[in-house]
Order: sequence, then C-alpha cells, then structure tokens
Amino acid sequence: MMDHNSSCHGDKFQVQLLPSVYGVEFCVALVGNLFALRLLSTRDRNNWHTGVVLSCNLAISDLLYVLTLPLLIVYYMQDKNWLFGVAVCKIERFLFTCNLYVSIYFIMCISVNRYVAIVYPFFSRNHVNPAKAKAASVAIWIFVTAISSPVLKFASTCPEGSNKTCCVSYCTNGDAVAVAVAYTHLFYKVFLSVVGCFIPFLVTFASYCAVLRVVWRNVNITSLEKRKVALMVFAVVVLYAISFVPYHLLQSYYFYRKVHKLGSVCDWVHKAYQVSKGLATLNMCIHPLLYMAVFDNIRVACCGRSSADMVMN
Repeated sequence: MMDHNSSCHGDKFQVQLLPSVYGVEFCVALVGNLFALRLLSTRDRNNWHTGVVLSCNLAISDLLYVLTLPLLIVYYMQDKNWLFGVAVCKIERFLFTCNLYVSIYFIMCISVNRYVAIVYPFFSRNHVNPAKAKAASVAIWIFVTAISSPVLKFASTCPEGSNKTCCVSYCTNGDAVAVAVAYTHLFYKVFLSVVGCFIPFLVTFASYCAVLRVVWRNVNITSLEKRKVALMVFAVVVLYAISFVPYHLLQSYYFYRKVHKLGSVCDWVHKAYQVSKGLATLNMCIHPLLYMAVFDNIRVACCGRSSADMVMN
C-alpha cells in the first residue's frame, strides 16, 4: 500500500519499516493463498458448499493485491520515488482498496453463512446453496468496485523536487481547488471506514457471538469442538482488531489532521498510521489460516479430519 502524504518528505521511519514488512507479507501471502487455491482446484465441484465459494473469492482477491506488493517494495526502497507511471499508481491504489473491502465483506458473509447454518439449520438446508453464494459473491465484487472507483480519480503521482515522483492518495498544491479536493477525499475516507469496515464488523461480531452462544449451549457438541469454534471466533475478532479497525481509525484521524493542518507529518499519529498500513495488508497472510475452517482438504492435509466439520461448515 502507498504512502498517503501529498508530498514526499523522506520519512526514514516509513522507508525503513514498510519494505521489509511488505516483503515478508508478499512471501507468506503468495504461498498461503496459492496453496489454498491449489487444494480448492482439486476439489470435486459438485461438493462445493457455500463456505468454499466465499473463501475462494477471498483467496483470489488476496492474490490480485499481493502481486502488486513488489511495486511498493521498490517504491519505498527508492526513498518513495514512483517509477511506474500514473496509470499503475492508480491501479495499485484501486487494487488495495478493493482487496481490503472485498476481504471484509467476504469475512462478513462467511460469518453470516455460519450463523444461519448453525442457528437456523433447516432454513440453511433448504434455502442456502452454492448458487446463491456465487450470486452474493458477484454482488460483493460489484458493490466493492463501485465504492472503490473514486480512488481512480483521487490517486495520482505528484512531483517532489526535480528528480522524484510520489504516488499519493491525492496531489495538492495549496490552491482553493486542492483544498476542496482534500476535504472531499477526507469525507470519502470516512465513508469507506463506516460502510466498508465498521458496519461489516458489527454484523460479523454479532453473527459469531450468536454462533458461539448456540454452540456452547449444545450438549451434543464436545468440549474440544466448542473450543475450536471459540478459537475461530477469536481469530476473526483479532483479525479485525489488528488489521482492519486500527487502519481505518488512524487513517481517518490522520487525514483529518492533515486537512486541518494539525500537528507534524512526523508525529506519533503519522508513525502509527504507517504501522497500521503494514497491519492492513497482514490480513492476506492470516486468511489462509481461516480457510482451515472451511476447506476440508486443508484440514486433512494439515491436521486430519475433525469431527467438528459439520459445526465449522
């Protein structure tokens, strides 16, 4: 993911932190998601359930973005000098935004799917099927593409000095038009935080709380299976708490301070925001672990078949 400053100020903290973080995330996410898709491709398509359909879309989204990370590694290693042109800058920003919110919405759908399957099993058996999961997947891609499309307008390259070009969220030069663009961009980021993160998070959290309550009260489920369900819920909540929520809170606050010219670009808010950018892409590395609760083949390959399969699927 790119730096969101409107100018390149040679922040050593950013340049030193992000190349190594993105390098590790690229290797882990690429291997993990390719492994998941390989196992999925060998699965009998007639036996696909809704969780597999949703998780497959999640893996594809991760791979689309992880392939852009080498561009960012080069960018920060060149002291934030963008070498790939305006079009590639816009595409990278667009892919990051799409990946982020596709991930969040598919995690939400997976949680709702599990909620319906466990709390309303007869309804799920009669009305929830892979065809509807595919339709929901298409709807998510269309919706996320629509809310991410303004990035293609805002994102741009911005010259810095005589020999450096930055890829930024928006380029400003201090005039009245640039100030209006900065405010519009701030409102857009707040909109993405609310619609793209916080609302899906509430739905996901409520769904998993209901799942956990029903499973814990079921006397036919063993203590081991209950602990596995609790671990799955904990993993998703931690994913949000580490990867998604801090990024959106710090991003909104950072741009608010930037628009109103509050504080220094190198203060704690700026540094915390840089750390949150690395954590935001961490979700691509964590998703393959979450697939273990969905893909039978991965569970068999890694730890054998569990008697909790029906609960987790």
